[in-house]
Amino acid sequence: MVFDYDKAISQTSKITKITEGSGRKHPIYKFEDGKGHYVFEVRYGGASANALQRGLWTHTNNAKAYFDSITNGWIDYSHNLVLVDLFSKALVATESGHEKALNIVKADIDRLRKHGYK
Repeated sequence: MVFDYDKAISQTSKITKITEGSGRKHPIYKFEDGKGHYVFEVRYGGASANALQRGLWTHTNNAKAYFDSITNGWIDYSHNLVLVDLFSKALVATESGHEKALNIVKADIDRLRKHGYK
């Protein structure tokens, strides 16, 4: 899924600062479109905040109108929890781990091709 930032910005009509709730130490700015639908949010944090806790965030299920599928819907990332888990682990794995995982995925693709899948 690819987030259409230009579309999101052009359709944003309201930004709400959220400072309270869930033990929040730093504000969140929630962006909504003209119909009050969630688009994305921007999170801030001090030096104690993890880098993944800051910056632009969005939730695919809540902002589907602002995502394009690079597979034309063939793969639905928002519901493929195994794929989400794979990506989250790949972000912290070593290059060696990436190479081993890539070889497994390539072998799986080759198996699919042998059975007529494209």
